[in-house]
Amino acid sequence: MYLNCHSYYSLRYGTFKPVELLDLAVGFGLESLVFTDINNTSACLDFVRLSEKRNIRPVVGVDFRNGADQKYVGIAKNNEGYRELNEHLSEHIHRHKAFDCRAPHFENAFVVYPFQSYRGQDLKDHEFVGVHSEQLPQLRLSPWLGMSHKMVILQTVSFRNKRDFNAHRLLRAIDNNTLLSKLPTSEEGKPWHLMSRPEELRAHFEDFPEIIDNTNRLISQCSIHFTFGTEQPHKNLQYYTTSKVDDYLLLEKLCKEGMAYRYPKPTKKILERVKMELNIIREKDFLSYFLINWDITSYARSKGYFYVGRGSGANSVVAYILRITDVDPIELDLYFERFINLYRKNPPDFDLDFSWTDRDDVTRYIFDRFEHVALIATYSTFQYRAVVRELGKVFGLPKHEIDVLTKGRFRMEKLDQLAKLVLQYSTLIQEFPNHLSVHAGGILIADTPITSFTATFLPPKGYPTTQFDMVVAEDVGLYKFDILSQRGLGKIKDAVEIVKINRPEEELIDIHDIKRFKEDERIKDMLRNAKAIGCFYVESPAMRMLLRKLRVDDYLGLVAASSVIRPGVARSGMMREYILRFRFPERRKDAHPILLDIMPETFGVMVYQEDVIKVAHYFAGLDMGEADVLRRGMSGKFRSREEFKKAQEAFFRKAEEKGHEPKLVDEIWRQIESFAGYAFAKGHSASYAVESYQSLFLKAYYPLEYMVATINNFGGFYRTELYVHEARMHGATIEAPCVNRSGAETVIYGKDIFLGLGLVKELEHHAIELLLANRMEEGPFESLVDFVRRVNLSQEQLAILVRIGAFRFSGKTKKELLWQSHFLLGKAKKKVNQSLTLFYEQPRSFELPVLSSELAEDVFDQLELLGFSLEDPFALLRQEKPSTLLAADLPNYIGKEVEIAGYLVTIKNTRTHNGKGMYFGTFLDLKGAWLDTVHFPPVAEQYPFRGRGIYVIKGMVIEEFDCINIETTSMHKLDIIEDPRFSDSRTTTRIRHSQEVEKSSRQWEIES
Repeated sequence: MYLNCHSYYSLRYGTFKPVELLDLAVGFGLESLVFTDINNTSACLDFVRLSEKRNIRPVVGVDFRNGADQKYVGIAKNNEGYRELNEHLSEHIHRHKAFDCRAPHFENAFVVYPFQSYRGQDLKDHEFVGVHSEQLPQLRLSPWLGMSHKMVILQTVSFRNKRDFNAHRLLRAIDNNTLLSKLPTSEEGKPWHLMSRPEELRAHFEDFPEIIDNTNRLISQCSIHFTFGTEQPHKNLQYYTTSKVDDYLLLEKLCKEGMAYRYPKPTKKILERVKMELNIIREKDFLSYFLINWDITSYARSKGYFYVGRGSGANSVVAYILRITDVDPIELDLYFERFINLYRKNPPDFDLDFSWTDRDDVTRYIFDRFEHVALIATYSTFQYRAVVRELGKVFGLPKHEIDVLTKGRFRMEKLDQLAKLVLQYSTLIQEFPNHLSVHAGGILIADTPITSFTATFLPPKGYPTTQFDMVVAEDVGLYKFDILSQRGLGKIKDAVEIVKINRPEEELIDIHDIKRFKEDERIKDMLRNAKAIGCFYVESPAMRMLLRKLRVDDYLGLVAASSVIRPGVARSGMMREYILRFRFPERRKDAHPILLDIMPETFGVMVYQEDVIKVAHYFAGLDMGEADVLRRGMSGKFRSREEFKKAQEAFFRKAEEKGHEPKLVDEIWRQIESFAGYAFAKGHSASYAVESYQSLFLKAYYPLEYMVATINNFGGFYRTELYVHEARMHGATIEAPCVNRSGAETVIYGKDIFLGLGLVKELEHHAIELLLANRMEEGPFESLVDFVRRVNLSQEQLAILVRIGAFRFSGKTKKELLWQSHFLLGKAKKKVNQSLTLFYEQPRSFELPVLSSELAEDVFDQLELLGFSLEDPFALLRQEKPSTLLAADLPNYIGKEVEIAGYLVTIKNTRTHNGKGMYFGTFLDLKGAWLDTVHFPPVAEQYPFRGRGIYVIKGMVIEEFDCINIETTSMHKLDIIEDPRFSDSRTTTRIRHSQEVEKSSRQWEIES
């Protein structure tokens, strides 16, 4: 009876979840329901899946509207009609095209026009006019009264109650960016768009039995069918070639051809493993999945792109031979059942990481290479604080009141009624979907058109994108290919190229010689001592501490550390237990015998994702299918699903049936639950470790070139300033940007590093392009006058270059250059490029008075334009350095109170088990060495961080597993001198003199 039902996927319009709509229908005794969100099909498949479990016959369609103006409702007769509606919706979304008053012809879909906009046009067999019960008085007086044979009930359902309607009006005001009081009624639904019992609805239309019959007949002619869950065949591209037989022959051929590259002398064990994998891949219909990943990585290699293949697929020897991954599962003894088993219905995960500069081209290739391709959407939801701010605007609250509500700095009893309404409806609206976004790297390659499943939208990337997310895609059997980007690969690739240019005499680097890197003593020393700043995945303060605690100096140790560092492992207490069992072998006997037997490499501690499968199977007695459901459920995606709950119940039941004590079962479950959603598969960790080794090798032997590559790829865990500092600590001379020596990116000449023009804030990209193009064509600039003659820049852009020191080669001070630029360009925003004129007019020469310049002015220009200074930050202190203690001295003060000065690098905010805030701080000491601090809740509250700068830290020096920290008891930030560019020279404390600054800066340098 209900042909037009909305959920909150009618974005900024609907007010409840699809499951709540279904529960409402069940409560009213409905047997079927037509689900038609506004210009959206995000929830259609989920609606179908959930309907079947509630014994409601689902029908799906689309409510086509321009804004809030309903044009017509399309209702799919069958799956083909659903595809037609999706194609129609996609076309209009892609082209930002308004819907006409008249729908196109659909072969397999009904069209219902709203009564209020019907003007007597002829209707085709599949077209009807929809009448709401509130419109019956109008119908009785309408010239269309005699057309009841072409009319149906169009009882829109958008709300459950008055509160939903109020929330709807607020959403509409947000969407229209207007005050609630000024929201036009044309932009909102009607208060009576509610659901009622079928008999009540029939009673309204008792004088129009034909309309009731038409409505029931329309619904009875509609059906939609999709299969869901892991028991069904996947819907990805079925055949890479033309048949399953040919796919198998090709995969087998590729394995034979690739064997020599990976295993020059394959053992019987390897050959049997390959044969077993090929048979299971064929049996599970994953042939095309492997061949598509091989195709993508083959293209990447042909273009010289660096990539890392990771995920559970890294446990596959076939993937290793095909060069999809670089992890040898035989060497690492990777758990085959995590990759694939006979119970597992979904294909293994292959996450393909490319450099951020290469990923877009790989994506383009995939869309060109395969026919039915789309990116996957994610749902961007309303977050509480953002909703408070939006509703504050809608209600017309002043900004300062909105700020108070947003920050939570209020007492409820002191708030007025309007403010309370803002908070009340913010709580209701939070987590509603706000708009569609794009998944970080998920791509679907389907066997049939994507519109068989969903409409698509066109984000700025320019590729069709589904309206549903990866969870819905997997439910219906569409498994994504992850094409991701990361800056770590860009750093490695660029560093290799920079070494070629800066050290042409050196032998070419084979960056894929991982076996050599694993045995390199210099790399081992870097790992043991955590000298890994800039290196992929091992540079964060937490990871550097873990490397020291575990004394990591080999590949397997790094693989384990890559998963141990994940949040859940630490939270469950297993990270600490792993460290203790690593360092003190006698503790290993504390492990449960079964756990120690199935995980001897990690001393009976769950470290990797596949350990969940092992424990569930061998400890609790679940079959491999149940164990894999448990693992997938722990990821958070399916935790609320019935399948996961059944597996959870089976874990406890079967574990107790095996005779395990309930207390032990509870503890093992707690460990699984706390970490499984965060832990890596071992093959995934191993893939990361390979990339870590590549970056460690470059840092060990080419530190300056590697730091330049790091800066040009916009760093890693830390901000650019710290990588500039790290280069200086390795013997580099750091130079400010220069119009003659710098590129858009940072460049290196020997040991001299010239920062890139692209790092200069407010310097326009177009200005950099003009500068570099002219320099390439005509050579270096001789002076500011020469530059102005050749490059057409505004005075503002030229002043930025002068202030950053880009013309220091001229021998003139900045003040002289700024005056000169003013004389040359005056107040003109732009000038004519005189290098293009026939006769060059020499500018007038002016004799300027002597203009003094101070190093402090340069420092503050750098702080403003680069975000950091190239000088020692301690030289900017207003007072003398309060302490000369260094990080290197701390081992002599274990258990003692100390006071030390540190330049803040980064802060990690976290919370204790009882929810109180605390921090971990990372600083640089007076000589540029790294210093770590911990700030427990009382201290964190009393002595908060106050932004970047230099702090004096007091506290107890503590040592744990060779890691030294300061347990902070007090901390305060030190003042720096005033900015001399804007302060009175008679009252400002200046830097004592340039020689002192230069001396202080040299203290940060060490011999190369």
